[in-house]
Amino acid sequence: MTEQLLRAMRQSVIDGDAAAATTLAEQALAAGMPPLEAIDDGFVPGLSWVGEQFGLGELFLPDMMLAARAMQKGLAVLEPEMQRQAATRHVLGRVVIGTVKGDIHEIGKNLVGMMLATSGFEVHDLGVDVAPERFVEAAQEHDADLVGISALLTTTMAGQRTVVEAIEAAGLRSRVKVIVGGAPASAQWASEIGADGYSEDAIGAVALARQLLGVGEVVAAG
Repeated sequence: MTEQLLRAMRQSVIDGDAAAATTLAEQALAAGMPPLEAIDDGFVPGLSWVGEQFGLGELFLPDMMLAARAMQKGLAVLEPEMQRQAATRHVLGRVVIGTVKGDIHEIGKNLVGMMLATSGFEVHDLGVDVAPERFVEAAQEHDADLVGISALLTTTMAGQRTVVEAIEAAGLRSRVKVIVGGAPASAQWASEIGADGYSEDAIGAVALARQLLGVGEVVAAG
């Protein structure tokens, strides 16, 4: 029964079926399944598969968006029970992400955040139109290991440089890795502004985060 339920949860994310994901999460709790098991063995493999297929060009942005939405609906059911049980997931690192000031694009950022979160990172999403000082404040507040800066316009990409400079001015650069993303960004741009790396999609962002932080196995949250 448990394996059947986990397979159905995985499939609900692959299908982008938010209603099914919600129902299955409720069924998992009713059956006494630990919420962490439902997330890590049910929903996460589904989203990981969708991400892999997206990276291969077999699935597309709408598929990723639907899968992410389905998983979010499932998590909305499971997270209150996790809190009630005082259960915590293990994290590979703490990440702060946001879209730079003056830019309100968020689809790509949201996908990166979701993929990082499901891959074992603790993610703090600051949203869009984020001032450089807010990136710095959040990095300090959450003791971030990594800051992800998104910009989707050529007119706002300079804001990525400003955020890197603000992190340096705050004395955080030696312990915080910085990655950039967005349509106008590139590996060359990342190097030019002093960032640690660039990724063009969510799958690459996860791999880059793992590489920069030197993590593979989960470590206990501190």
